[in-house]
This record gives sequence, structure tokens and C-alpha cells, in this order.
Amino acid sequence: MAEHLFELKANWPGGRNSEGYIEAGNLKTKISIPPEMDGPGVGTNPDEMLLGAAATCYLITLAAMIERADLPLNEMSLESDGIVDVTNGVFTYKKIIHKPSVSLTASATEADYSKVEKLVTKAEKSCMISRALQGNVEMELQPTIK
Repeated sequence: MAEHLFELKANWPGGRNSEGYIEAGNLKTKISIPPEMDGPGVGTNPDEMLLGAAATCYLITLAAMIERADLPLNEMSLESDGIVDVTNGVFTYKKIIHKPSVSLTASATEADYSKVEKLVTKAEKSCMISRALQGNVEMELQPTIK
């Protein structure tokens, strides 16, 4: 069994509304609480990073599956929304909605379109981050296939 180690270093100099800094490989950024949660909104925050992790994992997984299936991909993009519920002062990451857009080339067959529709769904279930969130954060897909 292979294991991969990812390391992060963080610096947080003060209280709740301070600004910190994280460094993990190529990720180097300021962090703080977002303005939606009455923070200073400097750099990024855990909510954006969780959404970013889920979105990029999904997109890369889908790209790999399309490549392995030898489908005639023209282009692919993704928009994702993260929904955080605040009930009685408790913040809960409720839902992530992925909105992939996949375009196949003019040479694509009906079988290609059928296969890409299946892969759009399979990629979300196969992504490592989606599997880590399973049972805690609802995942929804709203695909567009052209």
C-alpha cells in the first residue's frame, strides 16, 4: 500500500479576527475568517479551501476518466457552490453543488455522449475528497453536456 504525505504549516498571530498564513507545497496564502462570518476577509478561508479541494478533485477525476475512456473531449469547465448553514450560531458545511460543463467534439457519437453522462456522475463518487466528505456534506451535480 502506498501512502502520500501532505504537510501544512500555519501561523496565526492573534485572536479570532486576526490574519494568518498557511503554506502547503504550492499553496501559500493569507487566511482569515470570511466577511460573511464577520471576519476581516483577508486571503482565503476554510470554507473556500474545502470547496476548492472538492471542486478540483472532482474536475481532475473527471478529466482522468474521460481520458481513460478515450472520449473526444473538446473542453471542460466547472463552477461549484458551497452552502454553509448557520443555525443557533453553529456553522455547518451543508452542501456542495458541482456544475460541470463538458463539451465533446463534433466527431462524438451517441455512445460517447452516453458514456460521458455516466462518467460525470461516477467522478463525483470516485473523487477522494467527495469520499472523505460522504455522510457529512451533501453533494449535488448539475451537469451540462454539449
